Amino acid sequence: MRRRALAAGLLVLLACAPGCGLKSGSPLVGDVRPGSLGKGLPLKGASLTVTSKSFSEQIILGSMIGLVFKAAGAEVLDRTNIQGSIGAREAIKSGDADAMYEYTGTAWITYLGNAEPITDPAEQWRAVRDADRPGGITWLRPSTLDNTYALAVSPEKNRPYGLRTLSDVAALSRKDPKAVTLCVENEFASRDDGLPGMAKAYGMDLPSSNIRKMDTGIIYTQIAKPGSCLLGEVYTTDGRIASLGLEVMEDDKHFFPNYDAAPVVNSKALERWPAIRGLLDPLSAKLTTDVGRELNAKVDVKGEDPHEVAKEWLVKEGFITEG
Repeated sequence: MRRRALAAGLLVLLACAPGCGLKSGSPLVGDVRPGSLGKGLPLKGASLTVTSKSFSEQIILGSMIGLVFKAAGAEVLDRTNIQGSIGAREAIKSGDADAMYEYTGTAWITYLGNAEPITDPAEQWRAVRDADRPGGITWLRPSTLDNTYALAVSPEKNRPYGLRTLSDVAALSRKDPKAVTLCVENEFASRDDGLPGMAKAYGMDLPSSNIRKMDTGIIYTQIAKPGSCLLGEVYTTDGRIASLGLEVMEDDKHFFPNYDAAPVVNSKALERWPAIRGLLDPLSAKLTTDVGRELNAKVDVKGEDPHEVAKEWLVKEGFITEG
């Protein structure tokens, strides 16, 4: 999902002139007031624009920023659900938008062009913060919501094996090569930070006949289906992990990059409205991978509106109140 968005974003960027910005938006809906955040209306008089990429998690996170800003007194323009990662990033950089949630791994590898991820999440965040500062983008405190690659298995299929880590999967692949079958996307099957790199890092010996390639949405149901793949490629914050009761393998060698979500803000907007930092830091402190799965499931499994999901969670946590 995130990787397809990146590819789409590159096409959008190539199709746009260098100054291409966001062309649409509407006032953020919802009558909200301060809770633990926004007391004293520190953004009163501000006119701020929030943006996001076009998948559920991003729309939820973008809506959270917008609702917090609105509760703090700002007029907020909603430009979430932008097609492609590059378009949303360029909007922050140019000042067409003021804030969004971005992923540290996406910035480090895709935007900044680094080949090797940084294993420590805090160091990864500091690296992208420092690299983006000269370009007018400020990274605020990161969350521990990590939307990265993983392998998952259903409890029923895992019962004979007791797999908990990717090292366990590698050991099984060497002991019983026929046992480890994988359902993966075409892209994951060929990326250095996907299956080939993972297999090399963990010493997995998987014959090509054990690899079944398919669309992302099908993978989740195939993992849960008897007689299909033992394991499948998933995104760690996908709501279908919880709804299907899947077990995620621990990346015990820390092969996959960290994709921790953190607010990125146009630096000029932050200079004008420094209260933004104090509003978003406590929000990020509460966002975890488990929270991401829970909220994403409400949208992707139950069909709820991402804006309403964001508002309900902010109210439940006491960050804002309904007007």
